[in-house]
Amino acid sequence: MELTFPDPQGLDDLRTYVARAKAADEDGAIRLQATGQTLAAYVGVLPGSGLMAEGVVIGLRAMPLAEPVHLDVTVSLAAVTDRLAREGGSTLSLPPVTVSVAWAAMAPPRGGWERVGAVTADEVYAVARQGIEEVASGAPADAGSAAVTALRRRVWGRLTTTTPPVPAGGAFAAYVLGFAAPGAEMTVWAHGRWTRLSTPAGHVLIR
Repeated sequence: MELTFPDPQGLDDLRTYVARAKAADEDGAIRLQATGQTLAAYVGVLPGSGLMAEGVVIGLRAMPLAEPVHLDVTVSLAAVTDRLAREGGSTLSLPPVTVSVAWAAMAPPRGGWERVGAVTADEVYAVARQGIEEVASGAPADAGSAAVTALRRRVWGRLTTTTPPVPAGGAFAAYVLGFAAPGAEMTVWAHGRWTRLSTPAGHVLIR
């Protein structure tokens, strides 16, 4: 299976997105879903916990394709990175081996979202940087994985002091995925248990 983009810049766009997602989760995955000539690329930034994946944070970027294709596969970021390193032009051959990750089974609603306000990228990124520093300083080198996971869940699970407030994990995802330039605005949407931060560059979905 191949994905063909309108030009080499389209493949470069995917390459940048994958690299940013891999920086957030070295062992992460990407769900590639396409109907027609639009590719929806989902990446898991924070896994969430429990059967309902409470606190899961997912990045979504939509990209145009040059040729229609129908697919829905989840593959490792490492495998896609390897393919992107070897391939140029505007076509990507998808890795043949798929992976199973809990967040890919969480289907964010496509419609019915209610706009609840907006926050600036500067506010969001300040929250993200503060959280990153808090996790780094609060997790000593000899801390076990359970302690680090609990710290990350505590830091990224709380709400920001912005108006409207948003889960700090969403701020982290928007920051690491580079979804907004400094000074830009991010709209905030709600749908039941879901919150969405949106910019023209992409969306962050938090449950």
